[in-house]
Amino acid sequence: MIINEQDYEVKGMQYTVRSAVEEDAHSLSSLRVQLDGETENMDREAGEAYIDTAGFKELIRKDSEKRNNLFLVAVVAGNIVGYCRCAGSELKRFSHQVEFGVCVARSFWGYSIGKNLLKLSLQWADGNEVEKVTLKVLATNDQAIRLYESNGFMREGILKRDRRHADGKYYDTVVMGRFRL
Repeated sequence: MIINEQDYEVKGMQYTVRSAVEEDAHSLSSLRVQLDGETENMDREAGEAYIDTAGFKELIRKDSEKRNNLFLVAVVAGNIVGYCRCAGSELKRFSHQVEFGVCVARSFWGYSIGKNLLKLSLQWADGNEVEKVTLKVLATNDQAIRLYESNGFMREGILKRDRRHADGKYYDTVVMGRFRL
Protein backbone atom coordinates (compact mmCIF):
# COMPACT_ATOMS: atom_id res chain seq x y z
CA MET A 1 0.00 0.00 0.00
CA ILE A 2 1.09 3.60 -0.62
CA ILE A 3 0.84 6.50 1.86
CA ASN A 4 1.28 10.26 1.51
CA GLU A 5 4.76 11.43 2.37
CA GLN A 6 5.36 13.30 5.61
CA ASP A 7 8.07 15.88 6.33
CA TYR A 8 9.73 16.25 9.72
CA GLU A 9 12.27 18.52 11.38
CA VAL A 10 13.83 17.22 14.57
CA LYS A 11 16.85 18.84 16.28
CA GLY A 12 17.56 20.83 13.12
CA MET A 13 17.51 17.80 10.81
CA GLN A 14 14.93 17.66 8.05
CA TYR A 15 13.75 14.36 6.69
CA THR A 16 10.86 12.83 4.79
CA VAL A 17 9.07 9.55 5.37
CA ARG A 18 7.42 8.12 2.28
CA SER A 19 6.42 4.88 0.65
CA ALA A 20 9.29 2.99 -0.93
CA VAL A 21 9.49 3.02 -4.73
CA GLU A 22 11.34 0.61 -7.01
CA GLU A 23 14.05 3.23 -7.63
CA ASP A 24 15.01 2.84 -3.95
CA ALA A 25 15.96 -0.81 -4.39
CA HIS A 26 19.71 -0.41 -4.90
CA SER A 27 20.08 1.95 -1.92
CA LEU A 28 18.00 -0.37 0.26
CA SER A 29 20.12 -3.37 -0.65
CA SER A 30 23.31 -1.60 0.47
CA LEU A 31 21.71 0.03 3.50
CA ARG A 32 20.36 -3.27 4.82
CA VAL A 33 23.85 -4.80 4.92
CA GLN A 34 25.19 -1.65 6.63
CA LEU A 35 22.43 -1.58 9.25
CA ASP A 36 22.77 -5.26 10.08
CA GLY A 37 26.44 -4.63 10.88
CA GLU A 38 25.85 -1.55 13.05
CA THR A 39 23.95 -3.09 15.95
CA GLU A 40 23.25 -6.36 17.70
CA ASN A 41 19.53 -5.45 17.76
CA MET A 42 18.92 -6.77 14.25
CA ASP A 43 18.08 -10.39 13.47
CA ARG A 44 20.89 -10.73 10.95
CA GLU A 45 24.62 -10.18 10.91
CA ALA A 46 25.99 -8.04 8.08
CA GLY A 47 25.48 -9.76 4.73
CA GLU A 48 23.21 -12.54 6.00
CA ALA A 49 20.00 -13.21 4.04
CA TYR A 50 21.23 -10.73 1.45
CA ILE A 51 18.59 -9.12 -0.76
CA ASP A 52 19.93 -7.73 -4.02
CA THR A 53 18.50 -4.83 -6.02
CA ALA A 54 16.16 -7.09 -8.01
CA GLY A 55 14.90 -8.67 -4.78
CA PHE A 56 14.11 -5.29 -3.25
CA LYS A 57 12.36 -4.16 -6.44
CA GLU A 58 10.10 -7.19 -6.25
CA LEU A 59 9.47 -6.68 -2.53
CA ILE A 60 8.56 -3.01 -3.07
CA ARG A 61 6.30 -3.85 -5.99
CA LYS A 62 4.42 -6.49 -4.01
CA ASP A 63 4.15 -4.34 -0.88
CA SER A 64 2.77 -1.45 -2.96
CA GLU A 65 0.04 -3.64 -4.42
CA LYS A 66 -1.08 -5.54 -1.31
CA ARG A 67 -3.65 -3.90 0.97
CA ASN A 68 -2.09 -5.41 4.11
CA ASN A 69 1.57 -4.55 3.42
CA LEU A 70 3.43 -1.27 3.85
CA PHE A 71 7.04 -0.37 3.07
CA LEU A 72 8.25 3.06 4.22
CA VAL A 73 11.63 4.79 3.88
CA ALA A 74 13.12 7.75 5.74
CA VAL A 75 15.10 10.11 3.50
CA VAL A 76 17.63 12.76 4.60
CA ALA A 77 19.14 15.02 1.92
CA GLY A 78 18.20 12.52 -0.80
CA ASN A 79 19.65 9.48 1.01
CA ILE A 80 17.65 6.66 2.59
CA VAL A 81 18.72 6.38 6.23
CA GLY A 82 16.06 4.02 7.56
CA TYR A 83 13.05 1.96 6.65
CA CYS A 84 10.23 -0.10 8.04
CA ARG A 85 7.78 -2.70 6.81
CA CYS A 86 4.44 -4.03 7.86
CA ALA A 87 4.01 -7.47 6.36
CA GLY A 88 0.60 -9.10 6.34
CA SER A 89 -0.38 -12.67 5.60
CA GLU A 90 -2.45 -14.06 2.76
CA LEU A 91 -3.78 -16.75 5.12
CA LYS A 92 -7.35 -15.96 6.21
CA ARG A 93 -6.71 -16.89 9.84
CA PHE A 94 -3.92 -14.30 10.05
CA SER A 95 -5.25 -11.67 7.65
CA HIS A 96 -6.27 -9.37 10.52
CA GLN A 97 -2.66 -8.70 11.55
CA VAL A 98 0.69 -7.47 10.26
CA GLU A 99 4.24 -7.84 11.56
CA PHE A 100 6.23 -4.62 11.97
CA GLY A 101 10.00 -4.25 11.62
CA VAL A 102 12.16 -1.12 11.57
CA CYS A 103 15.80 -0.11 11.24
CA VAL A 104 17.61 3.23 11.18
CA ALA A 105 21.27 3.98 10.46
CA ARG A 106 23.17 4.50 13.72
CA SER A 107 24.37 7.98 12.73
CA PHE A 108 20.71 9.05 12.54
CA TRP A 109 19.59 7.69 15.91
CA GLY A 110 18.13 10.36 18.20
CA TYR A 111 16.12 12.22 15.54
CA SER A 112 12.83 10.33 16.11
CA ILE A 113 13.11 8.62 12.71
CA GLY A 114 12.21 5.19 14.09
CA LYS A 115 9.47 6.73 16.21
CA ASN A 116 7.94 8.51 13.21
CA LEU A 117 8.20 5.41 11.00
CA LEU A 118 6.35 3.53 13.73
CA LYS A 119 3.67 6.22 14.17
CA LEU A 120 2.95 6.42 10.44
CA SER A 121 2.77 2.64 10.26
CA LEU A 122 0.29 2.54 13.13
CA GLN A 123 -1.82 5.30 11.56
CA TRP A 124 -1.87 3.29 8.32
CA ALA A 125 -2.78 0.09 10.20
CA ASP A 126 -5.60 1.78 12.13
CA GLY A 127 -6.97 3.29 8.93
CA ASN A 128 -6.86 0.04 6.98
CA GLU A 129 -8.70 -2.39 9.22
CA VAL A 130 -5.55 -4.01 10.57
CA GLU A 131 -6.65 -5.27 13.96
CA LYS A 132 -3.24 -6.22 15.35
CA VAL A 133 0.37 -5.19 14.79
CA THR A 134 3.01 -7.58 16.11
CA LEU A 135 6.77 -7.33 16.46
CA LYS A 136 9.76 -9.00 18.01
CA VAL A 137 12.49 -7.09 19.83
CA LEU A 138 15.74 -8.08 21.51
CA ALA A 139 15.03 -8.25 25.25
CA THR A 140 18.04 -6.06 26.05
CA ASN A 141 16.83 -3.25 23.73
CA ASP A 142 15.17 -1.27 26.52
CA GLN A 143 14.85 1.93 24.50
CA ALA A 144 12.90 0.20 21.73
CA ILE A 145 10.69 -1.64 24.22
CA ARG A 146 9.83 1.67 25.94
CA LEU A 147 8.99 3.22 22.54
CA TYR A 148 6.72 0.32 21.63
CA GLU A 149 4.99 0.34 25.01
CA SER A 150 4.41 4.11 24.75
CA ASN A 151 2.65 3.43 21.44
CA GLY A 152 0.24 0.87 22.85
CA PHE A 153 2.20 -2.37 22.45
CA MET A 154 1.99 -4.97 25.19
CA ARG A 155 4.44 -7.73 25.96
CA GLU A 156 2.86 -11.00 24.90
CA GLY A 157 5.70 -13.33 25.70
CA ILE A 158 9.39 -14.04 25.80
CA LEU A 159 11.27 -16.44 23.57
CA LYS A 160 14.01 -17.73 25.86
CA ARG A 161 17.53 -18.12 24.46
CA ASP A 162 16.08 -17.25 21.07
CA ARG A 163 19.26 -15.84 19.55
CA ARG A 164 22.94 -16.57 19.76
CA HIS A 165 25.15 -13.60 18.94
CA ALA A 166 28.74 -13.38 17.80
CA ASP A 167 29.84 -13.20 21.45
CA GLY A 168 28.58 -16.77 21.86
CA LYS A 169 25.92 -15.73 24.38
CA TYR A 170 22.21 -16.45 24.10
CA TYR A 171 19.63 -13.66 24.21
CA ASP A 172 15.88 -13.56 24.74
CA THR A 173 13.38 -12.02 22.33
CA VAL A 174 10.29 -10.14 23.51
CA VAL A 175 7.14 -10.68 21.46
CA MET A 176 4.85 -7.63 21.49
CA GLY A 177 1.46 -6.81 20.06
CA ARG A 178 -0.82 -3.79 19.68
CA PHE A 179 -4.52 -3.96 18.97
CA ARG A 180 -6.26 -1.32 16.87
CA LEU A 181 -7.40 1.62 18.92
